[in-house]
Amino acid sequence: MWEVENSILPTVYKYNALGTSRDPAYAQHTCLNWHTEGLFLTLPAKFTNKKVMITGAGRGVGKRLALGFGRLGARIALVGRNRGELDIAQIEIEQSGGSALRVEADVTDQEQLRVAVDRVGVVFGGGPDLLICAAAVTGPLAAFSPATLKDWTRTIDINLVGVVNACSAVLPSMLERGRGKIVILACGSDAVAMRNMSAYQTSKTALVRFAECIAAELVDYNIQINCFDPGPTYTCLTDEVINAEGVLDSKLVEAARETRSTGGTSPELQMEHAIFLASEASNHISGKLVQVTDDWKKLRNAHLRPDSFALRRVTK
Repeated sequence: MWEVENSILPTVYKYNALGTSRDPAYAQHTCLNWHTEGLFLTLPAKFTNKKVMITGAGRGVGKRLALGFGRLGARIALVGRNRGELDIAQIEIEQSGGSALRVEADVTDQEQLRVAVDRVGVVFGGGPDLLICAAAVTGPLAAFSPATLKDWTRTIDINLVGVVNACSAVLPSMLERGRGKIVILACGSDAVAMRNMSAYQTSKTALVRFAECIAAELVDYNIQINCFDPGPTYTCLTDEVINAEGVLDSKLVEAARETRSTGGTSPELQMEHAIFLASEASNHISGKLVQVTDDWKKLRNAHLRPDSFALRRVTK
């Protein structure tokens, strides 16, 4: 979909990568100096005027990717429910010389997302070339019970059905053009089951199977859909886990504290993988779960088995 060339991106990126929080430690990891000299020498870097629609773009990894692709010259459609967060993200992209469109929409409302795609088409002159699904909530951090069912269902609606709605909204224009890319954030989707996180883990794991199924249906249409696990990142979800330490596994809480202390996975590494999955260099990869710890350079020319980078039953 996008031309591949060897080039060096601008040397320094400065942006608020994670959103908003009153916690000083959180703020410490939001303003990052992104030194990229030589970092993307072999990555596809021609994104100028490509149309990128990102759900959950006002905070967290969604915002981080929005700012990153904005730096590459893409036109960013920021989709979310919090107008204030979207306004800040839009300002930051435009102050860096990028182009952004704020679109208030709830991913659980299919019609709102269809209207959002129509607006992208009008303002940017066509539907999204790339959809990044980043909208998500932690859900109830408690044992599964009738008392948690309402919040449990809401989590599925946002994390899973929200992705289904977004894909349904963008696919008609992608099919019409005969090309497109969809990247779904599936954090911890292959992790060991954790107590009192059933809604979140169920929704994220289901996304991997959804992507694999849709990829099989799109194989003849030059549209690739993949899940991406960006690794631990300090967001408001991290604080939710830490605050629930009394009901969650101690290793999970300990990992969250470490993420809070260090900021988690570097934005450079997350962007490398996101750019790869958004480029023609990954046209042979679809329906897969790619983790930030995977070596994307080896994936460029890899011939993957149908059951690789996927969730499968283990018998040994």
